[in-house]
Amino acid sequence: MTAAAPHTGPDLAKTPGPPAVSPPPAGRRTLRRFLPRFLPLTPALALLLVFLAGPIAYCVLIAFTDLQLTGQARESFVGLDNFRGAFRDDAFLNAVWLTLVFTVVSALVGQNTLGLALAALMQRASKPVRTLTGGVVVTAWVLPEVVAGFLLYAFFRREGTLNAVLELLHLPSQNWLFTLPILAVSFANVWRGTAFSMLVYSAALNEIPKEITEAAEVDGASGWRRMWHVTLPMIRRSIGTTLMLNTLQTLSVFGLIWVMTRGGPGGKSQTLPLFMYEQAFQNSLIGYGTAVALLLLLVGSLFSLLYLRLLRTEV
Repeated sequence: MTAAAPHTGPDLAKTPGPPAVSPPPAGRRTLRRFLPRFLPLTPALALLLVFLAGPIAYCVLIAFTDLQLTGQARESFVGLDNFRGAFRDDAFLNAVWLTLVFTVVSALVGQNTLGLALAALMQRASKPVRTLTGGVVVTAWVLPEVVAGFLLYAFFRREGTLNAVLELLHLPSQNWLFTLPILAVSFANVWRGTAFSMLVYSAALNEIPKEITEAAEVDGASGWRRMWHVTLPMIRRSIGTTLMLNTLQTLSVFGLIWVMTRGGPGGKSQTLPLFMYEQAFQNSLIGYGTAVALLLLLVGSLFSLLYLRLLRTEV
């Protein structure tokens, strides 16, 4: 009796197997990968929306109105009138110019140059000198802005410390807060903010391999040539970051100038933050003052984009 041959006909080929599982759509797969990464950021994002994006959006809204603190029943939409009025206002243009001078003198030149010089000198100084210098500079940085402003006011006023020293040296004295107020407040901002630049540059200089500077010294490069051709190129990213942070901090300085001069005399030291405060809270023009604040925010954003672009090109 012969065994039956296995059945290989078309009935076996049509036998149904387990159903194939189709992959989920691409959009659903992307969502499944994105949600676990996004959910931990939800609380921080909510806080940013409520306390940062929300107030900024409200400021943008009222900048296009004639909202006032007093004497007004209801505000009305005025379009771009606040911004047009700002650029026709001589006091606003004067504040823009003084803000530029204050930022360039105290942040771009003063804090960065002095901070880099102190960091470079402290690299070769003895430990007691480094400790003393670092302590003095950092103490000026951690002082509250109002306290620092009062100390510098006492230094520059007519009967202050600076004039007392000049009289001892038989040199002419003057009322610095009246004759050169913008330079006085710029010096105060340099005195207070140099510590940040010094700390950043000290950390950057410590990261430079000693073999590179020693090789440049063996090749006969002087101190200035080593600084210009070796040190500065190797810490250029730290320089760019420090310039950006110092610029943004200086653009928003208010308390230091308010304590020393209150923007006077005659607006000679009135930067944009003080002009904005005067229009919004002293003249009760909230809409106009908010428009000036948005222009200041725009200036800070442009500086940030410029520095970020420069840093990106160096990568």
